[in-house]
Amino acid sequence: MRLDKFLKISRLIKRRTLAKEVADQGRISINGKQAKASSIVSVGDELVIRFGQKLVTIQITALRETVKKDEAQELYQIIKEEKA
Repeated sequence: MRLDKFLKISRLIKRRTLAKEVADQGRISINGKQAKASSIVSVGDELVIRFGQKLVTIQITALRETVKKDEAQELYQIIKEEKA
């Protein structure tokens, strides 16, 4: 699944276009490598996302095409949050 689509479906970022912009600015890495919006993610991948002054590290636990709002957090597990 594409990175921008995963971020939207998991509701980490509200809109896919915003997810694309964040990835294109170089604020997301997958398993330690710089990621683009079109990068492919899979179960077990570790994402580091920079939201302003905060670094959030998550691990992907599941991939689904559609999820309900209250099930979205089942797609990932937050490993750590820290100030950048």
